[in-house]
Amino acid sequence: MIYKLREAGLGLLALIGSLAILALMVHIMTDVTLRNAINQPVPATYEIVTNYYMVALAFIPLAWVEKSGGMVNVELLDGFLGPRLLWLSDRVVALLSTGIYLLLAWVTLLDAVKAYKAGTFVMAQSLSIPTWPAFFLPPLGFVLAASVTLTRLYAPLPKAAAS
Repeated sequence: MIYKLREAGLGLLALIGSLAILALMVHIMTDVTLRNAINQPVPATYEIVTNYYMVALAFIPLAWVEKSGGMVNVELLDGFLGPRLLWLSDRVVALLSTGIYLLLAWVTLLDAVKAYKAGTFVMAQSLSIPTWPAFFLPPLGFVLAASVTLTRLYAPLPKAAAS
């Protein structure tokens, strides 16, 4: 059950990440084309790219990186540990990682709620661009990464994937 929920969440992340990349490419291509063709760029491109696309592309893939074992992995003592201690070490690291991700999710969620309540926005060429929705992307990424590390308590990554 947990694995199915995790996979559904990762599928949602893949969709959001794909849409963010596609939207980024279309937005920038349109801006460059209009700027060069008729000297009329798309308003607020810089603000939208930095406040939405880049935030999505930075935080949404965290769970994918965790699932594939692509995070930094220090195995300084692993060669000296027996199978039981290595098993325990993997679980402790998974538990610590989960706790850190959940703490980061909580802190960034508090910031997101604060930004929502304040109606955070940026001004670009006399346009008000609301930025508060992007504040909810980091907590989403951290919670999904925590779900991946939590499932590692039950089913750790194979050593080939973790290296």
